Amino acid sequence: MDKRRPRVPASPEQRRSQLRAVEDPTDSAQERPAQRRASQDRASQDRPAREPEAREAQPREAEDSDGAAGRRWKAERTSSRQNRVQRFWSFLEIGNPYTTFWLVLGSTLALSVIGLTFVLSSTSVDPTGGAFTTVSRQATWAAIGLAGMFVMMILPTRWLRAVGWFLMLLSAVLLALVAFTPLGYTGGGSTNWLRIGPVQGQPSEVAKLGLVMWGAAVLAKKGRLLSQFVHWVTPFVAPGALSVLVLVLAGGDLGTSLIIILIVGTLLFAAGVAMRYFVIAASLAAVMVALLMLVTPYRMMRVWAWLGVNCDHPTDPCHQMQQGYYALASGGFWGVGLGQSRQKWDYIPEVHNDFIFTIIGEELGLLGTFTVLGLFAVLAVGMFRVAYNTEDQFTRLVCLGVIAWINGQAFINIGMVTGLLPVVGVPLPFISYGGSALTVTLIAVGVVLNFARRQRQQGPSRRGRTAPSKAAATAHRKPISV
Repeated sequence: MDKRRPRVPASPEQRRSQLRAVEDPTDSAQERPAQRRASQDRASQDRPAREPEAREAQPREAEDSDGAAGRRWKAERTSSRQNRVQRFWSFLEIGNPYTTFWLVLGSTLALSVIGLTFVLSSTSVDPTGGAFTTVSRQATWAAIGLAGMFVMMILPTRWLRAVGWFLMLLSAVLLALVAFTPLGYTGGGSTNWLRIGPVQGQPSEVAKLGLVMWGAAVLAKKGRLLSQFVHWVTPFVAPGALSVLVLVLAGGDLGTSLIIILIVGTLLFAAGVAMRYFVIAASLAAVMVALLMLVTPYRMMRVWAWLGVNCDHPTDPCHQMQQGYYALASGGFWGVGLGQSRQKWDYIPEVHNDFIFTIIGEELGLLGTFTVLGLFAVLAVGMFRVAYNTEDQFTRLVCLGVIAWINGQAFINIGMVTGLLPVVGVPLPFISYGGSALTVTLIAVGVVLNFARRQRQQGPSRRGRTAPSKAAATAHRKPISV
C-alpha cells in the first residue's frame, strides 16, 4: 500500500510566484548568489560547534565497527540479569519478621483447611459410614495439632532442646512397641501403626520431629568439631538416626525411611559436613533401597506398575495409578467443581489418603493444584527466612530440617500420583487423612513459629518501620554452613 502523502494542488499565490520566476529568470538568478552567501555565513558560524561533535562521533563509530557496542549491550544485559537475581534472593532471604511469621502461619492454616475440605469431599461417598465420620475424626486431630502448635509457639525457646531429647526417647520406645509387641498394627502392607484401645497412630511421625529437634541440638552443640568424622557420626548418625531407621524398616515402611534419610542428610549438609561423605552415603542408600525393593515382592510390583510392565497381573497393580491419571486429566484447568469428582466413587483406592491430590486436580483443576504447590512454596520461603536471619545454629538446623521433612514429603507424594515416582505410600502433609501425621506436622510448624515470633519481637514492627537492608541484616550474622 502506498503510504506517501497525496499531492495537494498549489494555491493561487504559489502559482503566481512560479509564473513570475519563469517570466523573469534574472530576478531569481540575482537572488541565488545572495542566498548562497547567507547560507555559507550561517554554515561558517555553526562549524566550530559541530566539529567537536564530529570528532566525538568518529571514535564512537570506530568502536561500533569493532564490536564495542555489542559488548556494551551484553554487559548491560548481564548486569541487569544479576540485579534481578539479587532482588529475587533478597526477597527469599530477607523480609520483615512480621511478614515472615504470617507467611508460615497463613500457609499452614490454608493447607489444613484445604485438607479438611478434601477429606470431606473424598469420604462423603463412603457407604460404610456417615458422610461426616472421617472428617470429624480428622478435625479432632487438627484441633489437637493446633493446640500443640500454639503451645510450642509460646514455649520458652531454651526449653526446645530438652523437648527434642524427650521426643527422641519417646519415639524410640513407641517404635519398639510397634516392631516387637502385639500392639503393632499392620495396614497397607507395613506394620507402622500403634493401637492402644480405640486410639491408634504412627510413632514414626513423632520420630521425624524428634530426630529434627534432637539432631539439631546435638549438631549445634558439636560446633567446629563436626569437621572430624567421629563427631558427626556419633551420636547423631549412630546410634541415633540409625536406630530409628532400623525400627521403621522393621515394620516395612519404606516411604517413611526415605523421609528420615532426607532429614538426616539435610541436617548434616546444613551443619557443614564434607561433601565426600554425602557421595558415599548416597551410594550406600541407593543400594539399600534397591535391595529392599528386590527382596519384597509387593514393592517390586509397584516398580513394574510405574514402568507400565505387568499391568495384566491378577492383582491389577496399575489400576490405582491409571485412575489417578484419569482424575487429573478430567479436571482440566478449572476442574469439574468442588465435590463433583467421579473417580472418588470407589475407583481410586486410598483416595482420601495417599491419592488425595488427584481429587484436588479433578475438582479444582490445574488451578487448584498450582494453588497447593504455591502454598507449600510460601511455607518453605517463610521457614527459610527464619533460618537465614538468625545467629543461632540450633534454630537454623531445626528450620531447615522441617523444610526438608514437609516439602520433601510433599514432593514424593505429588511425584508419586503424577507418575514421576513409583507408589511408596507417603501421605501429603496437612492434606491427606491421618490424625497423627497432621498433629505432629502442626506441632513442628509451631516450633518454627516460636523462632519466627522471637525474631518478630526483636526486629522491626509492622507500623512505621520497614525491613532492614541486606547489608544491615547480614552484618552481624554468621552465614549458613555448607
